[in-house]
Amino acid sequence: MNVIISGGGTGGHIYPAIAIANELKTLDPTTEILFVGAEGKMEMEKVPRAGYQILGLPVVGIKRELTLANLAFPIKLGRSFLRAQQIVRDFKPDVAVGVGGYASGPLLLAASLKGVPTLIQEQNSYAGITNKALARWARRICVAYPGMEAFFPAEKVKMTGNPVRSDIQFADQQVEAGRQLFGLEAGRPTLLVIGGSQGARTLNESLEAGLTQFVDAGVQVVWQTGTAFIERARAAVATLGSPLIKAYDFIYDMDKAYAVADAVVSRAGALSVSELCLVGRPAILVPLPTAAEDHQTKNAMSLVDRQAALLVNDRTARQELVPAALALLNNELERQQLSRQIKTLARPNAAREIAEEVRKLVK
Repeated sequence: MNVIISGGGTGGHIYPAIAIANELKTLDPTTEILFVGAEGKMEMEKVPRAGYQILGLPVVGIKRELTLANLAFPIKLGRSFLRAQQIVRDFKPDVAVGVGGYASGPLLLAASLKGVPTLIQEQNSYAGITNKALARWARRICVAYPGMEAFFPAEKVKMTGNPVRSDIQFADQQVEAGRQLFGLEAGRPTLLVIGGSQGARTLNESLEAGLTQFVDAGVQVVWQTGTAFIERARAAVATLGSPLIKAYDFIYDMDKAYAVADAVVSRAGALSVSELCLVGRPAILVPLPTAAEDHQTKNAMSLVDRQAALLVNDRTARQELVPAALALLNNELERQQLSRQIKTLARPNAAREIAEEVRKLVK
């Protein structure tokens, strides 16, 4: 079986795609998988690291504001579609999977026009523009939130949850390995801060302003900053002169990061929410306000409404986030309650369910 998986742009698209690919290989090791991404985007580095081949398209996103860069959009879209057609002709896929992001549009359209069955995986509670446009051709649409019939034909929708990396499911077995990896002390409260694969300025600036409060409270912080903020974060940590604060531009071993966390501060991207449910860590979510259709707030509220997470608004985070994190770390009862509730929302078999849907389309 030949499978093309297309999409990317952020970790929230890439890692579910890799999880689906891994599950397809588990079900049948002879499955041939080709990824198609956008040139210059993070999938071009992350996918080969996971052991898969990837080809790039010159596609770019269209800016919401008026800008000269938008003039190049139709040209690059046209070139990407022609390239996608060539990839489909050469690879001869039995099925094509789209996970959202720029590259999935041209590729799934090219596959559909060739008669190749397609499946869409929508991670968020508010469907992305690419997936909505492709829904008319898709045979199956796998979703992670109820009510997605508002965006897609009901007969095509299947509730599966979001696939996450398989190692995340075994995070609780990695506590000691996590302490060694990050150089942490046993017995100290530990906060994990993750702003998504590209970092989050609000989270980073909030942490930077409150580092002394964590040190004074004896709290260890594992802080993923993203590449744009890492030098500034390292300078702040060096000035502080405390071994309690650990700053990283990117954390590959997320299972170990979750393992050591007594609480987590995170954006509310679909992948982060799904991982938090699976590992059952008490969390403070700070939704990105500029996310399309404010979907991160919708993702977060799906947990908050079930008493499964706390929410801090982005515009007040610089004043409220650090005190809220310290309060949560000091309240063991609240952490236990949040942990119990968030675990009830986990979908540990999502990757397997989606992989089986992919195989059904071929059969």
